[in-house]
Amino acid sequence: MVDAGWSSAEWRAVAPATIAHFHARSSVHRPRTEVKLLRSDAGLHVHFRVRDRYVRVAHVGFQAEVHKDSCVELFVRPGGIGGYLNFEMNAGGSLLASFIEDWARTPKGFRRCRSLDSKWDERILRFHNLPDRIDPEITRPTDWNIQYTIPWVLFAEVTGHGQPGVDEMWTGNFYKCGDETSHPHWAAWSPIGEALNFHAPECFGRLVFA
Repeated sequence: MVDAGWSSAEWRAVAPATIAHFHARSSVHRPRTEVKLLRSDAGLHVHFRVRDRYVRVAHVGFQAEVHKDSCVELFVRPGGIGGYLNFEMNAGGSLLASFIEDWARTPKGFRRCRSLDSKWDERILRFHNLPDRIDPEITRPTDWNIQYTIPWVLFAEVTGHGQPGVDEMWTGNFYKCGDETSHPHWAAWSPIGEALNFHAPECFGRLVFA
């Protein structure tokens, strides 16, 4: 299902969330970005659709600095645990992912943060409609899609909290960014406030599993 279309039978009935709260430091470029979530016994299915321009992908490979490219992100905190997972993926399908238990900043990064093992890069199935690398930047209107499935076993092994029950609530946020594109921008689904900081679990919204 990782290559099913936005309006396919699998996704048609899923209402999208819009990532429309742009930070004040963003340029005039405000790409329309939507995301849908589904779950199955296989895992959590994530589908981003971006109506973009100024698309750049210069960072390729697992744990590359994908947030500097045209990028979409899911941050999710399973159940009532203290930490959260961040899944950041650029338009070329390269993934940065970690489990952050203490997001206080230090000169070396977060106080307590563990990058995910490379085995998960292989086990997170994905689809993207653009090339792995786009450099120089595309400067014409461009629509792009990212789909991927996060297996429940990842949540269980990394956080100790596996597949959620019916009506269980997690918290999280969705983001669109492009730090080093020609038109930088930073947008969130649940507003992050004045500070330009996506790592703010106090700003996460509610995700309830039907």
